[in-house]
Amino acid sequence: MNIMKDTLIQGMAADNQVRFFAAYTRKLTETARVFHNTSPVATAALGRLLTAGSIMGSMCKNDSDVLTIRIQCTGPIGGLMVTANSKAEVKGFANNPNVMLPPSRKGKLDVGGALENGVLSVIKDIGLKEPYVGQSNLISGEIAEDLTYYFATSEQIPTSVALGVLMDKNNTVKHAGGFIIQLMPFADEQIISHLESRLNDFSSITSLMDKGMTPSQMMEKLFDGYSIEFTNETTPLYKCDCSKDRVYKALMSVGRRDIEEMISEGKPIQVECHFCDKIYSFDIEELKEMLA
Repeated sequence: MNIMKDTLIQGMAADNQVRFFAAYTRKLTETARVFHNTSPVATAALGRLLTAGSIMGSMCKNDSDVLTIRIQCTGPIGGLMVTANSKAEVKGFANNPNVMLPPSRKGKLDVGGALENGVLSVIKDIGLKEPYVGQSNLISGEIAEDLTYYFATSEQIPTSVALGVLMDKNNTVKHAGGFIIQLMPFADEQIISHLESRLNDFSSITSLMDKGMTPSQMMEKLFDGYSIEFTNETTPLYKCDCSKDRVYKALMSVGRRDIEEMISEGKPIQVECHFCDKIYSFDIEELKEMLA
């Protein structure tokens, strides 16, 4: 029986030459699966991206910062989007949550096959006039490798990303989590080569979670023999902040002619939230109020 709680830790290692973030996100990923009724491969893809989003959100400096990771792709999943804040609260969706694919050659859920080719965009809204947008091509569609490449090309930060979702036989989420490790600019060559070889030997993150290893135990194993300091711990959470008021405001912005058309059809309209599948209804009187 799984009793590990969702948690996200961060810290420094090797005399502050490396910073790390590691998360366990089973409950978060299972919440998304239930909301969207995702197929196993869509659960794995969305769970990986939500985990990365919660970690990258926690990297934000200000409480009001919002980070969005968007994947546009040619594969049958049709694209994914995740939004996160600095408290590691995330929400997201897959364009085609019902995608079904045979296992990959390695016998695993074929996330790369679900995504195929495409572009990964990271949008950071940090209170400036325009949000920062960084983009890179998908390398494998496996998401962790794609984000590793994104950090190297768009942010010029040597980074290692590991993400994993393990499904149970009944298609619920058994384990989910990941880590992001970044080298500081002054990291010496010895730690770089040592860390590279350790990461190559580090077995898949899902197998470590399946052995019951917590995020902090994983980091202690990875940095064994080096100094390690844990600086923060938080609970990553799937949280949709939609409300009727917000949807009302969004509807008001669609334009007068569109609202008039809805009224002339004489039927109440329903709007579904992409992130939690909640449905909001607006009757004719409410639509007329918008025009007024």
